[in-house]
Amino acid sequence: MPGLSRHNRWLQRLGDGMRRHAKVIRAVQWLVVVFYAVLLVLPALLPTPDSHARIINNLTLLAQFLFWGLWWPFVLLSMVLFGRVWCGVLCPEGSLSEWASQYGKGLGVPRWVRWGGWPTLAFCLTTLYGQLISVYDYAQAALLILGGSTVAAVGVGLLFARGKRVWCRYLCPVSGVFSLLARLAPVHFQVDEQRWKDNAGPRLPPPNCAPLLDIRRLQGASDCHACGRCSGQRDAVQLIARSSHHEILHATARTLSPWDARLLLFGVIGLAMGAFQWTVSPWFIALKQSLAQWLIGHDLLWPLQDNAPWWLLTHYPTLNDSFSWLDGFSIVLYLTASALVLGGGLLILLRAAARLAGDPALYLPLSLTLTPLGAAGLFLGLSATTVKLLRYEGLLLEWVQPARACLLLGAIGWSLFLGWKRMARQGITLPRRGGAGVCLLLANAWVGFGWWLQFWGWN
Repeated sequence: MPGLSRHNRWLQRLGDGMRRHAKVIRAVQWLVVVFYAVLLVLPALLPTPDSHARIINNLTLLAQFLFWGLWWPFVLLSMVLFGRVWCGVLCPEGSLSEWASQYGKGLGVPRWVRWGGWPTLAFCLTTLYGQLISVYDYAQAALLILGGSTVAAVGVGLLFARGKRVWCRYLCPVSGVFSLLARLAPVHFQVDEQRWKDNAGPRLPPPNCAPLLDIRRLQGASDCHACGRCSGQRDAVQLIARSSHHEILHATARTLSPWDARLLLFGVIGLAMGAFQWTVSPWFIALKQSLAQWLIGHDLLWPLQDNAPWWLLTHYPTLNDSFSWLDGFSIVLYLTASALVLGGGLLILLRAAARLAGDPALYLPLSLTLTPLGAAGLFLGLSATTVKLLRYEGLLLEWVQPARACLLLGAIGWSLFLGWKRMARQGITLPRRGGAGVCLLLANAWVGFGWWLQFWGWN
């Protein structure tokens, strides 16, 4: 396209190169599939590592570190930096689902599959189940959850829409989270709809958009898998740089789904914080002790037994790590309370901010301004596993706490800036903006306090 900056011309060449070298990308995808399968399956077949095992001499611990210490934290970071390139270029589940769909029944996508709440529900249930079976600590649990998700992705591919990624678009447990974080990406594939309608050259073959997007009307990075297959199509699609604020500041109640706000407030922020902090929370201990005393007082002793199978509750007696039925119930109760209290509190504050701003419909766009804080929370929580595993190896990592503080404060500042700018863009008067800004400040402080408790207050 004429008039592009040098930087954007470089990005356009990169995007076009992704399309030209699609076969190389497919080869990389299959290498990732093999690597993923080895790390997921082989450790589950090996003996559980003892207390003397280390990352450098034990495949199970190495796989645990690669999956939960590096893979997932930096996949989340990649969403913020590059959009959903992981989904379109590297994700093994997406690759397998698309491959399977080429040999499946090719049924149409039923209406119930297209229900907008599946990503939120799947994320919440997967997070909760993962805590019950200690997915971060045991290879068998990781195989059950990640492997089960992969099998489901292949199964969906075999049923619906040939050559497509129905699983990734509608059902993937992390698709909604990735969609939220990708809104912050400073690069995306921009579509000029008018140029598309004009049917300008070059006359490239129609691209196969695996996540079933209407490319002509594509706006933003939240749904695009950034695979590069449509780059250059009709001279209307190009990879460009943009402001990280653009997609959130231009979001409206009409372009957003209520499920975006529900997933962010109750799932990414509320439930995830509870999942990361219950193991260090004195409130969780107090809750479990109170329930245990009540059970004993009523002569109900079976919930105190730890005889549940490992695939239902953590059960590794040789390592002195087994959950009782009471443990499982307490985890469910604590995580549910975390989601409801945190998410509900944020919901009230954001709705109050929208009303003080004089526009109740502004609630959804204002909710989205907490995305940087949600992203930082997920990275802080997952990287806590990274830090724990590295400290087991004898590394002190004294810089971690200051780095956590900087990340948290930076995310709060970013979220507050987005909220203020979003109201300014709406034309909200300064007095109204001030009142609404107090609610936004309280919402950010509410989340920040939760993370302060985990990393500083309870230590």
